[in-house]
Amino acid sequence: MSGPLDLPASHPPGAGDQMAPDDPAAPAFRAGFIAVVARPNAGKSTLVNGVVERKVSIVSAKPQTTRHRITGVLTQPSFQLVLVDVPGFQRPLDGLTERMQATVETTLEDVDGALFLVAGDEDVGPGDAFIVRALAERSIPTVAALNKVDLLTKNRVAEQLVALAELGDFIAIHPVSALVGDGLGALVNDLVDLLPAGPMFYPDGVVTDRPEEFLVAELVREKVLACTEHEVPHSVAVQVLEFEPREEKRLTYIRAAIYVERESQRPIILGERGRRLKTIGTEARTEIEHLLGTKVFLDLVVRVRKRWRQDPSMLGRLGV
Repeated sequence: MSGPLDLPASHPPGAGDQMAPDDPAAPAFRAGFIAVVARPNAGKSTLVNGVVERKVSIVSAKPQTTRHRITGVLTQPSFQLVLVDVPGFQRPLDGLTERMQATVETTLEDVDGALFLVAGDEDVGPGDAFIVRALAERSIPTVAALNKVDLLTKNRVAEQLVALAELGDFIAIHPVSALVGDGLGALVNDLVDLLPAGPMFYPDGVVTDRPEEFLVAELVREKVLACTEHEVPHSVAVQVLEFEPREEKRLTYIRAAIYVERESQRPIILGERGRRLKTIGTEARTEIEHLLGTKVFLDLVVRVRKRWRQDPSMLGRLGV
């Protein structure tokens, strides 16, 4: 596995170091960026991970899991598809969600197309219509997908597809299950058709442009979301403080801080006698070791940063 590289986060015009084949009869190599947009919890991150067959974006059933612009890169002999997982469309409520929505808006200015995802287990509603209008106003060619069809009856799938088709003029509509992988191949084919001819943007083997430290922090946050109560997730952030390969011990030392906003939230993360924090660390370490390919010593601390979601300097340090 090639490690993630800290490459430009924006669509780099003219970038790339591999051209289409010299054979004039060969199909032109295609490469470009597709924004994956949806209401929160539609399964965007699961879909991106499924397409690139690597975990590049954390997954949780809780809203606002995705806070950053995260790319998933699928490279094949004839194309390079860059899926851009952005935060779910939402009405900004604080500094954090303002920046998250700004990330969505900025991303839509610089993509070749969009994948609009709808959760099949929820009714198509006004929030979905708002997203479709936003894409249409920008004249972004869009493929739609109905996700989580593995949870639905055939009749319900048909009803949801009809409701989705009535929202807008889509190039294609696909029923998929991002979780089990059903329908992703046909979906990818239609997304590739949206890409312009051109060279690669990322070297072959790269699956995301995010650095390892970012992915580590996200994996820790994912385990916090999985282990804590409902009142904590929006108030939690994770920052890697130290990241040091120690060759003499054949491991990577990582020290990370878990931030909460209130003193009352700190014992929720810690758990009785620190047991919950230990569980978070154990589960995160397993995935981090798989990511890095080395043994990991993971040192977690819990800190209180009051109103960090309203603190521009803190948000900047967290990369939001």
